[in-house]
Amino acid sequence: MAKKSILNTKSLAFLEKYINNPSPTGFEAEGQKMWLKYITPYIDEHMVDNYGTVVGVINPKEKFKVVIEAHSDEISWYVNYISDDGFIYVCRNGGSDHQIAPSKRVNIHTDKSIVKAVFGWPAIHTRHGGKEETPTLTNIFLDCGCTTKKEVEALGVYVGCVITYEDEFMILNKNKFVGRALDNRAGGFMIAEVARLLKETKTKLPFGLYIVNAVQEEVGLRGAEMIVNKIKPDVAIITDVTHDTNTPMIKKIVQGDIKMGAGPSITSGPAVQRNLEKLIKDTADKHKIPFQRSAASRATGTDTDAFAFNGEGVVSALISLPLRYMHTTVETVHRDDVENVIKLIFETLKNIKKNHNFKYL
Repeated sequence: MAKKSILNTKSLAFLEKYINNPSPTGFEAEGQKMWLKYITPYIDEHMVDNYGTVVGVINPKEKFKVVIEAHSDEISWYVNYISDDGFIYVCRNGGSDHQIAPSKRVNIHTDKSIVKAVFGWPAIHTRHGGKEETPTLTNIFLDCGCTTKKEVEALGVYVGCVITYEDEFMILNKNKFVGRALDNRAGGFMIAEVARLLKETKTKLPFGLYIVNAVQEEVGLRGAEMIVNKIKPDVAIITDVTHDTNTPMIKKIVQGDIKMGAGPSITSGPAVQRNLEKLIKDTADKHKIPFQRSAASRATGTDTDAFAFNGEGVVSALISLPLRYMHTTVETVHRDDVENVIKLIFETLKNIKKNHNFKYL
């Protein structure tokens, strides 16, 4: 008998719309409005901080606070320089990959409208084998069809305009979700689905649950650093993406062995509180949720660090979604992993007690 899917038609329609909506670091507002509208039926109240992090709250009067968190921003580019002959040079907004840029179509977001452009690149006929320049931050450029700087500026384009790729959501072979910004709007989607399941199953939690969709992770965990001080949680379960290391050109002895479709990855490391980690793994075993293991020798490089290393230290753990081709326009995840992350967070929350003591001694 086929297992019943956690995701429904409404969920998948939201996921597609949410992934397609551009939410560059520092410009997350429209995506945050979309996310908040989706989770509003499943929460008691919400808050928004000064930089746009959105928090849905269940049981706001409870003093013991548990966070489930993802980040909402995507990598992008900024207009950095406009040449006299109308070409646009860029700088990164987050960890954008200069090597994939040539021949990509983009949207330049101006105060007036979206201006279409392409990352140009010299034709293969004009390049010399063995002496070819590779794409770098100093030689990739945008062409928006203009021939002068004045013409570009007349379109409303100026230094500081943010630039996103056009690529949109699609499904490969029935169960692979593909799109830009699955890192980490897939996370925002999954924690929203946890809220939906709690509501639809009438699950009562003995603590306050704070469903956090944070901004500005891609430039240094900034949104999480801000919101942790506002909420002051006792426990935080973070979800982000991690590398599927079973594609060509990746060294498993360096990156570990994580495979898309084999379940969520649960991280061990200094930032991860071991008793919470054990609770999550025990929950997975009890409910027969497949999971994989990864190690972070110091920091995790995710919002987990912002919670774990804040003040007295929030009891924190990281559940990651295996993803192929991170920071490209074809980021790819497996539907089964998405569902299992949702299920694992949902079931773990049910195992956290009121005033749960996670201390080692």
